[in-house]
Amino acid sequence: MDNHKPLGFWRLRYTILVIIILGWIFSFLDRMVMSLALPFVGKEFALDATGQGAILSAFFAGYALFQIPGGYLADRFGSRRTMSAGIAWWSAFTALTGSIASYPLMLFCRFVFGIGEGCFPGASFKAVATYFPSTQKGTAIAVMGTINTLGPAIATLLGAGIIAAYGWRAVFIAMGLPGFLVALLIWRYYKDNPADHPHMTGQELAELDAPAAPAAAGSKVSYGEVLKSPVLWQMLIIWFLFAITFWGFISWLPSYLMKARGFSLIRTGIYGSLPFFVGTFGSLLGGWLSDYVKRGRKWLFIASSALTALFLYLTFTVPAAGLAVLYQCVGAFFLLFALSSLWGIIIKQFPAHIMGSASGTINVGSQVAGFISPLVMGYLIDRGQGSFDGAFIFLILAVSASALLALTIRDRQTAKQ
Repeated sequence: MDNHKPLGFWRLRYTILVIIILGWIFSFLDRMVMSLALPFVGKEFALDATGQGAILSAFFAGYALFQIPGGYLADRFGSRRTMSAGIAWWSAFTALTGSIASYPLMLFCRFVFGIGEGCFPGASFKAVATYFPSTQKGTAIAVMGTINTLGPAIATLLGAGIIAAYGWRAVFIAMGLPGFLVALLIWRYYKDNPADHPHMTGQELAELDAPAAPAAAGSKVSYGEVLKSPVLWQMLIIWFLFAITFWGFISWLPSYLMKARGFSLIRTGIYGSLPFFVGTFGSLLGGWLSDYVKRGRKWLFIASSALTALFLYLTFTVPAAGLAVLYQCVGAFFLLFALSSLWGIIIKQFPAHIMGSASGTINVGSQVAGFISPLVMGYLIDRGQGSFDGAFIFLILAVSASALLALTIRDRQTAKQ
């Protein structure tokens, strides 16, 4: 370990965060290109909206199934092994998606792809909890959370160009292969215990809440300790309701612009990426304010969730397509603001040594929502004979219920927060 004083602002933990963000970028690229390719996949396999929604939901079934095991593996064997193996796994199945020739195989491939991605969230949250002091955890999660918007934005822009030039199959091969390099980077550079990292300085180690807190890979972790926490189940339900809206919004947005608003593929790539870029600023602001206001975090989440519901309503009721895109952008800003605010609360509820299991368990709510939301929206679109009105109402009700339940949150402060 290098004990020399670090130069300037930069710390090793910021480099670690950048590497984790790279993993999240490819996580979202690999999953979100399916949303853009969905109309073309549906046409090739002769699928209605419900059948197309099942493809999206198959991913979330595998993703949800491995949230808890993935978080436990991170606590048991370390984030390094869990993150690098997960990225390599899902990258392989992303590339394979481009060669699928039948609908049942497509469902299976997306399910197994989701299992690989399920390893990553709990391990990445554990890494942040391990390398960042309490005063920066909310901001770090917010910066990491910008991939919730940048990932879909980049996927929409790149995916539209690749699909237009080479077809939908080529986009999965192009997105899958670079992930192996990210997996190798994490394996070579990341260390589970900050004190073991050759670039960690004594000063930065002292900045952490408890330098000895990160358990070494292979230490025993009691999952029962996680399950006995009432706040865990409270956060899981709130996150589940909120994630119905989040996943429904980003999964069906390209199809909405093409089918309901009549946008071309290229126009969808451009205008469909705008809400996600705007949402990036909402994510950063929500995380920063979460660290700043501390005991007012839940009110940030409640207010931004309510504004999300308002602008989702305006999106599908306004006649003009241009205004619909504007309202989508504002809605995405508050949606991602709320997301960062909520995770600013969650990550400060649990100590680092069980963060993988705790965050993985809570994140099951999101992935169950991710499985349900595309299916329900597809059904509502079919029932409405192509109208997205019922689907938008479904999203509005879910985010509103999440905000109401958040009124029960009791703000907690950790000892060194």
